Amino acid sequence: MPRSSLFPEHLPSIVEEATAMTLLMGAVAYDPKVVTIWGGFRSWLRARGLPFDFVLYSHYERQVEDLVAGRLHAAWNSPLAWLRAERLAKAAGRGIRPLVMRDTDRDLHSVILVRGDSTFEKVSDLKDQTVGLGAVDSPQATLVPRSFLREAGLTPGENVTVKRFDVGVGLHGDHIGGERDAARALLAGEVAAAAIIDVNHLQFSREGTLPSGRTRVLAQTPAYDHCNMTVVDTAPQDLVGRFGELLLSMSYADPEVRPLLDLEGLTMWQEGRSTGYSLLDAAVDEEGFYDADGRVTTGEYRP
Repeated sequence: MPRSSLFPEHLPSIVEEATAMTLLMGAVAYDPKVVTIWGGFRSWLRARGLPFDFVLYSHYERQVEDLVAGRLHAAWNSPLAWLRAERLAKAAGRGIRPLVMRDTDRDLHSVILVRGDSTFEKVSDLKDQTVGLGAVDSPQATLVPRSFLREAGLTPGENVTVKRFDVGVGLHGDHIGGERDAARALLAGEVAAAAIIDVNHLQFSREGTLPSGRTRVLAQTPAYDHCNMTVVDTAPQDLVGRFGELLLSMSYADPEVRPLLDLEGLTMWQEGRSTGYSLLDAAVDEEGFYDADGRVTTGEYRP
């Protein structure tokens, strides 16, 4: 078949026209359930008149770059992806904003766990010990906890050792395998403490990864926000507005969307806010993870 029939010269304009008529969102495929979730939401949104489609990514860095470049209208971003998008957008003269968040994305904490029979009373008691962390790019199990340790006078690599469990690098901690491995290492005596997010602490307790009484919370970080639906200023504002309205209108009482909301870990969507990311923003700067223009500057991260 002639190349011209496979790649017609007018194809780019066709793609651009179709994209302009459809709200295009990016999501990271950290788990097979992502297809179920957004496939179901797509059907629900389109049934209510919103031309909507989504693209799946293998990691957040490309998704963020495509959003700021205008190849996406919206992106379901991790907190770390939001911060990078914010920096990239500022450097490019673009505008982004958090459209909506889950009700479970607000005011979360990371906790420092120790074994129930340990003698540690405060974080500074972990001096010269080993702390288990999640993946290198996990906001809740690595970046924020490392900053928390430093605030307590513990400098990783100097007076405290950190042992990372790099599971699902590029997924910004969405794959919780690293946190689960850190918790198991704590029980096995391989580390003196482990850092995980509070919601996973509850989940690991329910599933038996952390048996009752075997561990206790030594300390918790200040509150911070997690994921948000980020939209870029190049997106068609009428579609963005309708997208936000429909998400906010989703009801947990609706039998069509309730299973999808359960899979996504929320009971309702709420208005997005950008005020809950200062803790992670400071940690990113401390680690040199991204520079001010959103470039990846840490040498340990290869998504």
